[in-house]
This record gives sequence, structure tokens and C-alpha cells, in this order.
Amino acid sequence: MKAIRVIGGGLAGSEATWQLVQQGLSVELWEMRPHKNTPAHHTPLLAELVCSNSLRSDNLGNAVGLLKEEMRRLGSLIMACADEHRVPAGNALAVDRTAFANCVTRKIEGHPLVTINRAEALGLDTSELGIIATGPLTSPAMADFLAEKIGGKHLYFYDAAAPIVTADSLNYNKVFRASRYGKGEADYLNCPMDREQYEAFYRELIGGDKYKPHDFEKEIYFEGCMPIEEMARRGPQTLLYGPMKPVGLTDPRTGRRPYAVVQLRQDNREGTLYNLVGFQTQLKWPEQQRIFQLIPGLENAEFVRFGVMHRNTYINSPTLLHPTLQTRDYPNLLLAGQLIGVEGYVESAAMGLLAGLNAARLAVGKEPLVFPTTSAMGALANYVTTAMPDSFQPMNITFGLMPPLHNGPRGKRERHLVMAERALADLARFCRDSKVTWDGGDKGGV
Repeated sequence: MKAIRVIGGGLAGSEATWQLVQQGLSVELWEMRPHKNTPAHHTPLLAELVCSNSLRSDNLGNAVGLLKEEMRRLGSLIMACADEHRVPAGNALAVDRTAFANCVTRKIEGHPLVTINRAEALGLDTSELGIIATGPLTSPAMADFLAEKIGGKHLYFYDAAAPIVTADSLNYNKVFRASRYGKGEADYLNCPMDREQYEAFYRELIGGDKYKPHDFEKEIYFEGCMPIEEMARRGPQTLLYGPMKPVGLTDPRTGRRPYAVVQLRQDNREGTLYNLVGFQTQLKWPEQQRIFQLIPGLENAEFVRFGVMHRNTYINSPTLLHPTLQTRDYPNLLLAGQLIGVEGYVESAAMGLLAGLNAARLAVGKEPLVFPTTSAMGALANYVTTAMPDSFQPMNITFGLMPPLHNGPRGKRERHLVMAERALADLARFCRDSKVTWDGGDKGGV
């Protein structure tokens, strides 16, 4: 059988590749880096994390925590490498980004069924089985290919990455370690501000010099990754209810809650790097250093990576895709990852997992899978393929995408836990009936 082509070596493409080779199928993986780079990537590694190093909550009472657990039980490579290279982050799953990407790269490069082409793919033969998972930074050539083949309205938004600073450049006379409400370990460093400090910072932030988009580009921001200066423009109190909220934190030096707080999260296993939580930005680099060094504790911060701004492209999936992630006009062509309008690392990898499973089934003449919408996997695929096309926007996984409980608990936390139990039970039953490997058990294949 001819090797199945997977275009894109990010989270989704890497996961799709892994699922295919686990079924004994050969894969030809195309990744254009390092020969052609993107505005956000810095390495040639597969599955490089370009924004935060956090994969968000690892709690089953949170929808993304449920999605991660489903992926683990479905044999996800991304989750296996993330779990192996996690760093302290309270109730969240954060990773050493370099060690994580190295893990994924090593596993795929070392697999005998994988051939990697380090070149830009300009398209593929739609009569042959293939997956496009080029991500939100899809090259112009691939975007043109998609427009030619599947048409539809192409949408875009702007995404921003937060800066990273060195731990030994922080002023620990001002920074204190704590997690909100004292939950879990004290994994975050907190930079407290009084009102005067916050107002001075706010004035500089909204007046800072930022990079401008091209004239032909329209500024559209995804709410879950809003540049901090754009958030601030909504009003001086906005940040105090967002990334700088002081709720649940007490400064041990004063015994009081600060007026505002900037949180720093560990970015590597060694604890030598920290990122500014929620500080995605499109400020120019000299402005970032000038303004962010106004934050108490960051006066002499060394920035090893400044925030960057880049254009993210996604397709209008409700008009173009089936819930199997097959394109409507070309059943052998599947799409996955942020390109299809999911938002977030975990969500992107999850859709790569689904595309890989379905491509494997198509390769051996089986019907592709449509996961139950009571599961996080199924709910996410259902959203991107059935949402209202005229108002389609990228979406993180949320319990709101799943069917509600009938006569369930009233409390949100209890209700979500019951929904998570239902999801895992329904997905286990579905996988058993479909002969899909679940929880590392019977190697029933696809």
C-alpha cells in the first residue's frame, strides 16, 4: 500500500502520523521547517509549542482535562510525551517545551514506517488518501491549494505569544510564590502591584508602540488569546478581572491582597525560565522590555523570547467538512488541527488523532468514526462541522458543546464531573463496539 501523506509536522500532524503507524501503515510526513520558517516557530522540531507551555487544566471537572484523558486512553503520542516532560504548574499540565518537542520528534523520526520530507508541500493528489494539518500558519501556497480545491470562505484571526524571562533575573524581594486560594503546590511566581503602580503600568501599556498588520489584513482577535494591550483598551479595570486579577492571592510581605498581580509560570523542567501568564502581545520588542520591566520584580528581567504576533488562518469547516474530518468534495482528503477552527494545543492534537484514526480506517476499507457527542472528542468534531457558518469562530473544548444532563447535579463542578464520567463510559463503549484500542487494552486496531 502506498504511504499516506500527512502535511504538517505540528501537534495535529504528529499525532495523526502516530495513529497511522500504530496501525501498521506507512506515512510520508511533510514539514517545511527549517527550510521555510513561520513567523512564530524557532526550531525545526516537530510539535513545537509556539505560545504558552501549558496544556491547561488536568482536572476531569474541566473539559480540556477530560479531552486529555480521552486522548491518553486512545493512545495519544502528544499526551504521552507531555506527561513524560511535565513541569510544576498547579492543577495544569505544563511541559518543558524543548524536551516535549524532542520527545515527539524522536518517536516519529525513529519509527521505521515514517519518512519525513523537510520541504514545503504545495498540495497533494486528492484522489489519494492524505491529511492536511498545516496549522494556523499555513503557507500561502498551501492556502491557495485549499482555496482551489475546497473553496469556501477563508477566515483568519490574530494570535499572540507571551514573553519568556529568566528566573535568575527576577527580583525575589518583590516576587512571592503562591497559587490562587492556596490550591495545590505554590507553582506560580506572583508580582504584586499597588494601585499607583498598576495605573502607571496601564498608561504605558495602552500607549505602547505595537506592530501594525498589513493594510489588506483585518484585525480579528480570538477571545481566548487576546493581546494584553487590546484587552486593556476595553477599560482600566478589564485586566483586574483577567490576567492581572489578584483574587485568591495574599502578599506575605503585607498580609493583604494586592491591587493587581502578574503571574509567572515555569516554562522548562529546570525552572530557569518563566513566562508571563496571559501576556500575549503585539508590542514591539523594545517596548515590551521597557513596559514589562515596570512590573515589580521584573525591573531587570532578562527576556529570552519576546512576544510575537502572527496571522492565523482557518477554514469555514461547517461548510466544508464532515464530522469524520473528511472534506465533503474529496472523501480521501482529511483536515485536522487549528486549520479546521479548533483553538488550543490539546484540541489541535485531538483532531489530529481523530483524522489519523479515520485515515487508517479508510485505508483498509472501513467506515470512518464519528465519536459520540457526549465525549469531548466527539463534541469538538461536531462543533467545527455543524456550527453556524456565518458566525463560525475558533473554539476551545467546553462542556457547553456536549448534550446537557437530564436530572443531573445542580452544582457546576459536580455536574461537570458526572458529564466526564458519562463521556468516558460512552467513549469506552463506542471504542469497544468499533474495535478501536481504548485505554491500552485489546489491540483491536481500527
